[in-house]
Amino acid sequence: MRIDVITIFPEYLEPLNVSLLGKARARGLLDVRLHDLRGWTHDRHHTVDDTPYGGGPGMVMKPDPWGEALDALLAGERPAADPVVVVPTPSGRPFTQELAVELSRAPWLVFTPARYEGIDRRVIEEYGARLDVREVSIGDYVLAGGEAPVLVMVEAVARLLPGVLGNAESHRDDSFAPGAMAALLEGPVYTKPPEWRGHGVPEVLISGHHGRIARWRRDEALRRTTLNRPDLIESCDPEAFDKHDRETLAALGWRQGADGRFWRPPDGVEE
Repeated sequence: MRIDVITIFPEYLEPLNVSLLGKARARGLLDVRLHDLRGWTHDRHHTVDDTPYGGGPGMVMKPDPWGEALDALLAGERPAADPVVVVPTPSGRPFTQELAVELSRAPWLVFTPARYEGIDRRVIEEYGARLDVREVSIGDYVLAGGEAPVLVMVEAVARLLPGVLGNAESHRDDSFAPGAMAALLEGPVYTKPPEWRGHGVPEVLISGHHGRIARWRRDEALRRTTLNRPDLIESCDPEAFDKHDRETLAALGWRQGADGRFWRPPDGVEE
């Protein structure tokens, strides 16, 4: 996969050289190219922003540098397929594991992390008319710029590429993994030693009984999900839960509505 990132802070993306991503780049599994947006400016101050039309606080990134940068990438040495252009923005579609899987199937991704109040809307409209442009948010909060979201998304996507993880099965049980029986958070994990500072490992994990271990992990995933992300339980297709799941959820205070979906009465409120 080829990934291009256009940014005014290429140094922010240095983490792409370390750990799994760095190894993937060294092995030729991932071709990451960083581009300084200021290289497509033509004034002595390398200006990339200006005041917004209509007034208001902050500055807006100018369309000319972005247009020249994207045109240069599209006209240069490139994969045969057009890129998917990913625009990090708090107003975009939520970034999910499902979207990470979808993006991992693209041969070429171009990320356009913005600063200030964002990129002049005409850039999105211009390239959205002829390319697959995705506006994507990593969460309901605002950062100083889009480089941190790029790091998040590139790592989430790249680890799904064949050969990047040492164990090809590692991501199958990830939290939110598509195709699972239900979109549950991953449960707790343990390793050696069997006792640490008075804390032991759950007996079932050292029992050697694979069926019991699988059931325990499923139950713990249900418990963690009901605690940290109850919305996932509420939105899940009830057919995703087997009989034991339903019993576990009932023991945790969940009920099934007329449509079969699970819901939990507020604390202190009787049905």
